[in-house]
Amino acid sequence: MNARFTAEQDEIRRTLRELLTKRCTPADVRAAVDTPAGHDPALWAALADGLGLPALALPQRYGGVGCPVTELALACEETGRALAPSPLLGTTVLSAPLLLALGTDAQRARLLPRLASGALTAALAAPGPALATALALTGGNGGGWAGGGRAGGVQARRADGGWRLYGQADQVLDGHSAGLLIVPAHTGGFARSRTLLFLVPGDAPGLTRTRQTSLDATRPQGCVQLRDTEAELLGADDPGRVREALAATGDASAACLAAEAVGAAARILELTVEYVGRREQFGRPVGSFQAVKHRLADVHVRVEAARSAACYAAWATAHGEQAGGERAGEDRGGGERAGEDRGGGERAGEDRGGGERAGEDREGGERAGGPALAEALTALNAAAAEGIQLHGGIGFTWEHDAHLYLKRAKGDELLFGPVHRLRAHAADRARLFETTEIFEAIGSEEAG
Repeated sequence: MNARFTAEQDEIRRTLRELLTKRCTPADVRAAVDTPAGHDPALWAALADGLGLPALALPQRYGGVGCPVTELALACEETGRALAPSPLLGTTVLSAPLLLALGTDAQRARLLPRLASGALTAALAAPGPALATALALTGGNGGGWAGGGRAGGVQARRADGGWRLYGQADQVLDGHSAGLLIVPAHTGGFARSRTLLFLVPGDAPGLTRTRQTSLDATRPQGCVQLRDTEAELLGADDPGRVREALAATGDASAACLAAEAVGAAARILELTVEYVGRREQFGRPVGSFQAVKHRLADVHVRVEAARSAACYAAWATAHGEQAGGERAGEDRGGGERAGEDRGGGERAGEDRGGGERAGEDREGGERAGGPALAEALTALNAAAAEGIQLHGGIGFTWEHDAHLYLKRAKGDELLFGPVHRLRAHAADRARLFETTEIFEAIGSEEAG
């Protein structure tokens, strides 16, 4: 792994930070979250048209740039610094990879160019409490998390040669405003129970959407209700492939979320250091006291460790590696940077032949995104908590910007965690506890 940024990556960071510094101040963030959509359409247009953020990780043949997850994670780190409310997470990180991995040629040709241009936004309409399960971040995603029947959720049935959806999904990220919904639905009844993904336009008859109150207002959420709503099956009726695509998307999205959390943690740390440097007590800056220095140093170490984990997760995802160092694809040789052509102009994210799609779990094994996200959320929680404490009385008021970062940390943990489950699932995939049991058994035999 080469930890140095390329000139193109540095340019992405610099350009995006300049734009967000001008267009996404804390006052702009508070104004945007109070709008019906929960984000500023003008800012989204600038991110899409001016910088091409939605197109970063999409193949060139669909209007994308053809970059791997590393560039998208860098962009997420900058949007995390500003807590920019935008459809980037729901559209580019969660929805576009599913369309790319599962969609038919016609579906991809029809929808991906519009997503790449920013003209169409999308949302994965998995119920908020089940989102981490659907993405296989906190456990296997082969259960009945999509609901159905008395369990709630969304059900699908065939009708008139098509599909009809019934049910409700709460706490859907951007569910109230997205132009396209990717809806996981339970079908087949008891005998052939399975979860498939369906495409539902935002203006479909029988679809009702309302915005819901959320802990983190910069992550707007909506309630999606479907009453005999016509839907289009995404790809083929293959539940195994759906689970694989969701798990691969979960790993890549966890890497991007980790980078985003690192950006937020670094920013609140910067604000805290700046404040204690100018705030005086007993005739000297608060930041000059040794106890304060130690606390901030501890946070700095956490943030840098989380940044390293997030960088590795993005790099490993882009290269198809597992967290244990095993390469999921063929060994392409040292020194190759993420996103370079791998022959014939093929980029990460395009089909590699034989029906295999980028991001699928080809070898099983351990993934890097979940552990990196756990580390990043831990760092963000620590940075936000220390920021509130060290800002003193003003830091404890809801109006202070430090609370925006604390709410982001807690909100992300509710949606994609909690941290201890992220780590437990990573340990299970690595068979850490099985290994421990084996050594305990060996030790017992030797003692006997």
